[in-house]
Amino acid sequence: MRFTRRVMMTAAAAMVAFSGAAQADGHQMLDELHFLIPGGAGGGWDGTARGTGEALTDSGLVGTASYENMSGGGGGVAIAHLIENAESMGNTMMVNSTPIVIRSLTGVFPQSFRDLTLVAGTIGDYAALVVPADSELTSMEDLLRAYRADASSFAIGGGSVPGGMDHLVAAMAMEAAGEDPTGFNYIPYDAGGAAMAGLLSGEIQALSTGFSEAIALADQGEVRILGVTAPERIDGSDAPTMMEQGLDVEFVNWRGFFAAPGIDEAQVEAMRGALAAMYETEEWEAVRARNGWVNIHNPGEEFETFLENQEQQIGDLMRTLGFL
Repeated sequence: MRFTRRVMMTAAAAMVAFSGAAQADGHQMLDELHFLIPGGAGGGWDGTARGTGEALTDSGLVGTASYENMSGGGGGVAIAHLIENAESMGNTMMVNSTPIVIRSLTGVFPQSFRDLTLVAGTIGDYAALVVPADSELTSMEDLLRAYRADASSFAIGGGSVPGGMDHLVAAMAMEAAGEDPTGFNYIPYDAGGAAMAGLLSGEIQALSTGFSEAIALADQGEVRILGVTAPERIDGSDAPTMMEQGLDVEFVNWRGFFAAPGIDEAQVEAMRGALAAMYETEEWEAVRARNGWVNIHNPGEEFETFLENQEQQIGDLMRTLGFL
């Protein structure tokens, strides 16, 4: 799966013909934005929306930002709300991520990204396989060798349910190595913290998790990162990729923004322009660095192409695993 890396748009390219919007040279482009968050306070969606709003307002690209948390239905309640109230949602952007693809495929809610207006993908968190810092395993080849030597006792854990992102990433790695993606022992935990405790206590031999969490724990000396699902090494980290170890695995848990269906095109372009200009600001860099995010900018049609490709990849793998 390829997530196009965009050269940041120049101020001239980010100009938007929109009433009340200004040029993307650090001046205000939108009077106000309302962020709809499909989960509770403190989660990844909440942090992404509030961090983006902080950067946009502090940099002066947006006048004011407001936030609304709307949990329920695995994100489906907020999606339905955005669709059903589209006429009054002209200044609203809803944050979402890979689960909108997975939960649509599995029927958690009836809608998909196709029922919304796609604004842009903005950031990503690659995945990683990690082991305890004192593990004898130092590479993906070591992990695969240990698995092949005693598959029945080798377990990989994750902080998501069977068929969730952590499971899918481990299955991708196994499939890329020529192993049966359904044959390894996956242990699900209720959350990432419980999964990490399972790793450090020896309940599992490896953990599938997000890179931002993995790198923080590696810096603390708790884990060793064996492989990252990025196409190349991530700036500031010496963690090896799956690719450089001969495993064709590339996956990112993106986060991005959607607007209501039928929204005025000029308003959509104003939203896209503000997000594009945001990457050039010191305020965004401070937010991004604080959260350990990776800049991945896919606006409009590029976002749609990426989502279609991810839907195909995840759908194929979930069918192989028996979840569809």
